[in-house]
Amino acid sequence: MHVSVNVTVGEKEDRLMMTGMHTVVDIFCVGCGSIVGWKYEAAHEKSQQYKEGKFILERFKVLGPDGSTYVNQDIQAGGSDVEDA
Repeated sequence: MHVSVNVTVGEKEDRLMMTGMHTVVDIFCVGCGSIVGWKYEAAHEKSQQYKEGKFILERFKVLGPDGSTYVNQDIQAGGSDVEDA
């Protein structure tokens, strides 16, 4: 996803992911301060540079306004690392 709202970002850090080394920032909910995912700032491998600037929201950490599951659990997996699984 290219845009995310109601989040703040943390400090940049290099993190070894399944697809190689990336510079990322954790993203936090502005309401409760919980980590809800991360944003790719830079990819160290050319083949992974398409991820730069994209947000990853962890589905199980995103809740609706009443605390219930907000994301439809029937949605098929998608995103940058699915093809690597």
